[in-house]
Amino acid sequence: MKAPPFAYVRPATLDDVLAELAGGDAKVLAGGQSLVPVLAMRLGRPATLVDINSVAELHGFDAVAGELRIGAAVAQRTVERAAQTRAVPLIGMALPFVGHRELRSRGTVVGSLAHADPAAELPAVASCLDAAVEVTGPAGRRRIPAGEFFAGAMTTAAGPEDVVVAVEFPAARPGEGYGFAEIARRHGDFALAGVATMVRVDHGGTVAQARLTGFGISDRPVTRDVTHLVGDQDLREPMAELAAEIVDTAGDGHGSTGYRRRLFAVLAARELAKALTRGRESRDANVPAV
Repeated sequence: MKAPPFAYVRPATLDDVLAELAGGDAKVLAGGQSLVPVLAMRLGRPATLVDINSVAELHGFDAVAGELRIGAAVAQRTVERAAQTRAVPLIGMALPFVGHRELRSRGTVVGSLAHADPAAELPAVASCLDAAVEVTGPAGRRRIPAGEFFAGAMTTAAGPEDVVVAVEFPAARPGEGYGFAEIARRHGDFALAGVATMVRVDHGGTVAQARLTGFGISDRPVTRDVTHLVGDQDLREPMAELAAEIVDTAGDGHGSTGYRRRLFAVLAARELAKALTRGRESRDANVPAV
């Protein structure tokens, strides 16, 4: 199929982008790797596409003041290959699972967050790390915690006249370890189930904090604090109990709800254990686990 007719504009400033979005019948175009297929299948019919790639401030990408800030026009492949990304190891773990290299060369990190696919990797990373999503629009500029940004499948807290300007991920600290894994039918396919994990240990080796985010298991990334569960004990049983609570996506031809619960439980137990080991190693070396 072909996309329905639309107007195309390429503003040079953020103010001009916001002016084009006024009225709510326009969509932002960054990499287009999610939007263009939606148009081709005629699942969306915006009157105007607003290309943001000429807005210089949206290409910002740097690690400063304990945060990695990624602008809305920065491609996933750029982030994947950059030295700055070592500041947030979980992003580096997740990006190779995002589609294929060619798609990552055009798709953007912020675009994946704004699209809010429940099976997407980067929204899960943002949720696990409690990243801040910066949005601007008629109500002004605001920072939204990732846990509040994803409202449902393909739905976020950003309004139709808003622009997601950037995302800020907290940099890793000594004593933190991470894990990431997913199961898909083929590499690049949508995940049947996946997990992102973070474990922070103190100087005595005790778990100070443990977070787990599941994706592909509900209508949005699901994050839980599992500090009380993580230690040297076997995690398979508690993760199976957690899976029964949070995995609620309907079964389909690729896997039943029960199958996804088993996948989630196995991945969660394994990646939390890995994150704990990496956290202890990074504490002993007094450097973030990369």
